Amino acid sequence: MKSKSKFRSIFHLIRNITCILVVLTFLLSACVTQQNVEYLQDTCTTIKSFDEALIDDYKLKPNDELYIQINSLDDPKANVFSASGTQPFMNISTIQPYGASLISYTVDKEGFLLLPVIGRIPVLDLTTAQVSEKITKFLTNILSQPMVTVKLVNRYVSVLGEVLRPGHFSYSQDKLTIFDAIGLAGDITEYGNRNEVILTRNEDGKNIRIPVNLTQSDILTSNYYYIRPNDMIYVKPLTKEILGNAAIPLCCNHIHFNHCHTLIFSSQVASVFYK
Repeated sequence: MKSKSKFRSIFHLIRNITCILVVLTFLLSACVTQQNVEYLQDTCTTIKSFDEALIDDYKLKPNDELYIQINSLDDPKANVFSASGTQPFMNISTIQPYGASLISYTVDKEGFLLLPVIGRIPVLDLTTAQVSEKITKFLTNILSQPMVTVKLVNRYVSVLGEVLRPGHFSYSQDKLTIFDAIGLAGDITEYGNRNEVILTRNEDGKNIRIPVNLTQSDILTSNYYYIRPNDMIYVKPLTKEILGNAAIPLCCNHIHFNHCHTLIFSSQVASVFYK
């Protein structure tokens, strides 16, 4: 009888140790580590320089909205070309996209822009600088020393998935990085997968899907470092995020266990400790 009792004790001890090891392995493998939440990871601790990422000038498409500011020595004549009719000297650097759309011109479905006096001019696949140059040439015989500034109004980016404030955001910068766009959404949450952020973009009439790794420093030289108008950014969730319905704090920071993250796991698994 004593041998059976001793055997049972050993059996229960081995079973409990095994269960604890299984649960610990399970928890550690599901842990959100510091490496999961860091951007631009690099083993080098010194200053490094990167060639600036290439970005092509945006080419106009149908339904694009343009704010056009025309100044001239002939002020009364220049007023005719203001879409609002009252604000020819507005500082375009301070215009918000939604407000600017009220005083903008729209590229029609055929790629033409309709302006007072000038009429319809083709602007499809032109840059804003090229449009400005074209309008200036049209105005040389109408206005004295015309100065034309063209600004794209409909600059939007959508940021979805594991970010603090997903949504559809407007911006006015000529250059907006993917980090800037994510910043508009309040940053990626601790459960967002920074290793595989999905960027979708329309190019030549085709929607393309681009995986982007924000943990690698070479993103700074990538062709997708700068976003384009109407891009969509989707941040995938980590597979480690949700494991059940009971939450406990788990401290695990790579080798140094000094950063606590809340890990959610099954109450059925947790009950192993109390059997």
